[in-house]
Amino acid sequence: MFRTESEFVRWLRDRSPSKAGPLQVGIGDDAAVVEVSRGRQLVLTADMSLEGVHFTRRLHPPKSVGHRALARSLSDVAAMGGVPRFVLVSLALSQRTLSARTRVLWMEAFYDGLTSLAARFDVALAGGDTAVVRGRTFVDVTVAGEVEPGRALTRSGAQPGDQIFVSGRLGMSALGLRLLKSGGLRHREGIKPRGTDERGSAGAADPSHAAIQAHLYPEPRCSLGRYLSERRLATAAIDLSDGLSTDLTQLCEASGVGASLAADRIPVPEVPGYSSARLLDLALNGGEDYELLFTVPRRLATRIPSRLGHLSLHRIGEIRGSSDLILVRPNGKEVAVKPGGFDHFRRQ
Repeated sequence: MFRTESEFVRWLRDRSPSKAGPLQVGIGDDAAVVEVSRGRQLVLTADMSLEGVHFTRRLHPPKSVGHRALARSLSDVAAMGGVPRFVLVSLALSQRTLSARTRVLWMEAFYDGLTSLAARFDVALAGGDTAVVRGRTFVDVTVAGEVEPGRALTRSGAQPGDQIFVSGRLGMSALGLRLLKSGGLRHREGIKPRGTDERGSAGAADPSHAAIQAHLYPEPRCSLGRYLSERRLATAAIDLSDGLSTDLTQLCEASGVGASLAADRIPVPEVPGYSSARLLDLALNGGEDYELLFTVPRRLATRIPSRLGHLSLHRIGEIRGSSDLILVRPNGKEVAVKPGGFDHFRRQ
């Protein structure tokens, strides 16, 4: 029995080569890296989107489902410092929850959301498969990208003393989901993708609108990943899909290190009516932000700008030699941080 998803990944990794022949990066990172010929490396990733787990018909319009399904994989490629090129999409449509006519309309809107995002990142839809099933709707997305040899970012390179950075504001997607569940559906249809400039989560004037937008139409940080890779600034990186507490733990485990986070430096949502403790909890444990977390040697930290275009970048802590993960509150008190983000095994 596996208590957590990380335990399963470790078990599977122990039974598979992490690096053998053309396989440069294997199981346990955001994506695999394969050398197909001298001087050419592919970045490969696959993600599932399941009705009732990653989306529901009540909360998520089909255009958002298509956008989110591709954004998850693009974010993996971004975390590796790669450039996404091609996507394969397998879609199993529910016979139980979608009538024959509704299936066609739903599928058209789904692919509109997916292909619109693909076009913005110059990703070609190369094929896939389609089926109708008795169970719930199921999506499987595979993205192939490329990265220059020796430039792939991984989770395993962080060193004690490295500075920890994140992009955007954390907890925005989790907040957006809460707002949708509590009555924000009336605003849902007016929410659209951010556009072509990879704006940060604070791009919308209304904080609630921005949070719902961040959840329905997350923005993969491909430009940031390339920036870090091309300039050789990051020692390690991971995308924030399961929550800061969980994803930072995974990076630290892969690197054999620990970390210290400054509570007052973590960029929480700027939404009135929420306590600071509640906002911090969203930032630490809310998932599906798809921002990037990365580590930078102290001597290079000043080369990280506070903004990259419209995207804000924040220094939030430091890598430690010990294996523990701690949060330092403004009063100096240190508290242990446990993985509190999404975990498929823990939720059973």
